Amino acid sequence: MTSFASITELLDSVRPFVEIHDGGLTVRDESGFREQALDRITYSAVFGADDVRSASRWLIWQAAQRLGALPASIHDFYMAGGRDEWRNRTTPAINLRGLVYDAARAVFRAAGANQTNQVIFEIARSEMGYTSQRPEEYATVLLAAALREGYRGPVFIQGDHFQINAKKYAQDPDTEVQGLRDLIVEALAAGFYNIDIDSSTIVDLSKPTIREQQEANCVRTAELTAFIREHEPAGVTVSVGGEIGEVGGKNSTVEDLEAFMDGYLASLAGYGGGLTGISKISVQTGTSHGGVVLPDGSIARVNVDFETLGTLSRAARERYGLGGAVQHGASTLPEEAFNRFAEANACEVHLATGFQNIILDSPAFPDDLRRDIATYLTEHHANERKPDMTDAQFLYTTRKRAFGPFKQRMWDLPEETRHQIAQELEQRFDLIFKRLNVVGSNELVGRFVKPVARDKTMPTSLRGAVLSSLGD
Repeated sequence: MTSFASITELLDSVRPFVEIHDGGLTVRDESGFREQALDRITYSAVFGADDVRSASRWLIWQAAQRLGALPASIHDFYMAGGRDEWRNRTTPAINLRGLVYDAARAVFRAAGANQTNQVIFEIARSEMGYTSQRPEEYATVLLAAALREGYRGPVFIQGDHFQINAKKYAQDPDTEVQGLRDLIVEALAAGFYNIDIDSSTIVDLSKPTIREQQEANCVRTAELTAFIREHEPAGVTVSVGGEIGEVGGKNSTVEDLEAFMDGYLASLAGYGGGLTGISKISVQTGTSHGGVVLPDGSIARVNVDFETLGTLSRAARERYGLGGAVQHGASTLPEEAFNRFAEANACEVHLATGFQNIILDSPAFPDDLRRDIATYLTEHHANERKPDMTDAQFLYTTRKRAFGPFKQRMWDLPEETRHQIAQELEQRFDLIFKRLNVVGSNELVGRFVKPVARDKTMPTSLRGAVLSSLGD
């Protein structure tokens, strides 16, 4: 597939299906637009020249607004959980690093088959770098996938681990926090109406009391919450998450939760106006991002402390009215473990590496591309190799960094190859929806979540081309 060479070519391609006018966009033939035009528009939204790319992104956004695939906040749904209006349903928060259009389409197909829209798409601050996906691109591709599958309903897009870098913070805290503010503004404009603030990195365990250990975390999370409230779109209450335990560190306790929440709420009150706080809290109960890699490249069995997770989720709901606790780093757990998140009443679980593994380890994934990725990692990321690492361990821990450099090559894989990989992903998504007990949740989510359409301003170059075509 190739990008449109010009905006004129783009307009000629979509003219049979949509009407683009000075006031916006009207979809005249939804099935034609979806089946005959959308794939190439999406490709152009990612790989096109600047003017074609911005025009394609605007087209997808506007079509999503017209057809009812709407970026939304899950805040009100989680707060209903805090009032015990639902329980034992754990929202999967899915990070898509590669083949994002095909993978997201697989999510929407599995969601449709299971009658659920209780699913979050997310990308972490760090992932944006090594996958070469800024917020606008990521949101655009997700909305395009929703349209391609005929999905209507809320599309929950989340900034995962909008994280303070502890080393940079120690050197220049104001600059580091300003970087997060800038990212928040960018993400909100793209349709990220769910943002997880992660300043657990600046928890100081050397302090004598838990309250003092969590103090910087409380203050910065409150500060960034207030910033989000100041910049969120009209009619949207962004779902904000906090974090008390860094993944891979010591397990969280109820005392940690209480110290954070009490300090956070006190700090937030200092901004006045009764600002709405967080809707959920991320905790650590024994997992690590990507899993622990053994010398042969396999993943060690992880022992999640589900009892602690359940205790923390109960405390978050009963004492603070939150949706519950959030578990990170769980995608490489065995299938039978996923039932236990819903049993523990965790409100959300973050899943990333397992889907990456399905893509890169698929029998359909080309051997020549796999070899080229290994060569690239060996040449460009040798500094990440620890002295005692085997080749298998090194390649496993670094291969996520290939998604950016090989992004277009993956998008350009033959349709049959991408289809086979997407089928494998869809089977996994289906299993996860069932085991996290979100099947049939459309009506429940719809009871609390009311997405609002929001038009975007037409890019100047597209407006000029449209006006020119009207004059011809």
